[in-house]
Amino acid sequence: MTMVTEIESKVMAAKKASIILSSIRTGEKDKALEAIARALDNNRSSILQANEKDLENAEQLKREGKLSQALVDRLKVNDKKIDSMISGIRDVMTLDDPSGKTISSIELSEGLNLCKVTCPIGLIGVVFESRPDVVPQIMSLCLKSGNAVIFKGGSEALYSNKALFDVMIEALRNTGTIPYDAFHLMETREEVMDILRMDQYIDLLIPRGSNDFVRFIQDNTRIPVLGHADGICHVYVDEAADLDKAYNVCFDSKVQYPAVCNAMETMLVDHTVASRFLPEMAQRYMEAGVELRCDDESFSILENIKGLKLKRASEDDWKSEYNDLILSVKLTNSMAEAIDHINSYGSHHTDAIVTEDEQKKAEFISLVDSSSTIINASTRFADGYRYGKGAEVGISTNKIHARGPVGMEGLVIYKYVLIGNGDTVADFENTGKKKYTHRKLDISLENMLNLKTDKKVM
Repeated sequence: MTMVTEIESKVMAAKKASIILSSIRTGEKDKALEAIARALDNNRSSILQANEKDLENAEQLKREGKLSQALVDRLKVNDKKIDSMISGIRDVMTLDDPSGKTISSIELSEGLNLCKVTCPIGLIGVVFESRPDVVPQIMSLCLKSGNAVIFKGGSEALYSNKALFDVMIEALRNTGTIPYDAFHLMETREEVMDILRMDQYIDLLIPRGSNDFVRFIQDNTRIPVLGHADGICHVYVDEAADLDKAYNVCFDSKVQYPAVCNAMETMLVDHTVASRFLPEMAQRYMEAGVELRCDDESFSILENIKGLKLKRASEDDWKSEYNDLILSVKLTNSMAEAIDHINSYGSHHTDAIVTEDEQKKAEFISLVDSSSTIINASTRFADGYRYGKGAEVGISTNKIHARGPVGMEGLVIYKYVLIGNGDTVADFENTGKKKYTHRKLDISLENMLNLKTDKKVM
């Protein structure tokens, strides 16, 4: 007889609870979210104390070369970060519940109607590095959309993750309506591989972390993975660019927060504006401490600027995600050349153009194969919160199910509901008593069943 491990027991319990959670009414889920928000506010000191332990350990790991500064930065929690967590949860409360919505309905024949209805995916596995704020972000989005979650954070955020999770679970217990078994936090390194093998229970994996980390997850599981490995983002400064806009967009895209996946890593500049644009742009970057890695043409324009951190770019630079104050720079002879570079070297994450040419705006949107294409604005806008999703479960460069910053709409799928009255296929195909009409209907499943609108139907 096969023994069920403690980890598998937790996953099985979450899978079972996901069915119950999928039927909870929206009002009850919103009450639970408000309870979580209040609990985080009331337990700031314990959360911050736990985070201090993680930060002390992280600094030691950084000194030993085992942890990057970028991960240390993402690890830090302060009152402002807790305020942001609370705000994100309350933003989710204001969003529509994405599950139980009728996408379409059709009359197959008189008295035989088919509805396509959204429903939760089921059990989500979230595996992440650093960034303790992932826990309230994901839990709030999954709770509102009716999904259960198994969390596995990195050891560098062990105390912070547990403190946040314990506070939120206690809040859910006190509601008396939410099946808190739908949410579990795994704490040991060995549990990662166990989770990756549980494709019979876990419906979707969302990895959040470095390129190597995400690729490891993708390469070691049969569970569908939503996410992206690289964040190699570009800004192209066109010959028809308003250079004042270009200075601001390119500065923000690189400097505002360089250690994230939507920061610009390569700046492409049309050769006709390079001599006017690059010196001023380089001066601004120099003041911010940015190192520039330039192709031969841009290097020759900038090499006489004193104090500028300047290197010649190699082929590897066009394929690098620095997550730091480092930027590769390349001149192009046309927008077509810029687009070809983006599609060849980019990660299909987020890419922007600065131009006043309306035709080029349309062509850029059409021809750049990225999950977000941006006109005259910073790449840093490619974010679930900034896109009005309340928060995000991650950013996906996939071309199936969900793409770009993924909010709750990426946590639901759909099912077909067929409502008949003793109908049989034989009536259509054997006897010919009935005929298909395939007539589109403008009616929800709730109305078809004469249910109240607050009743959940999955």
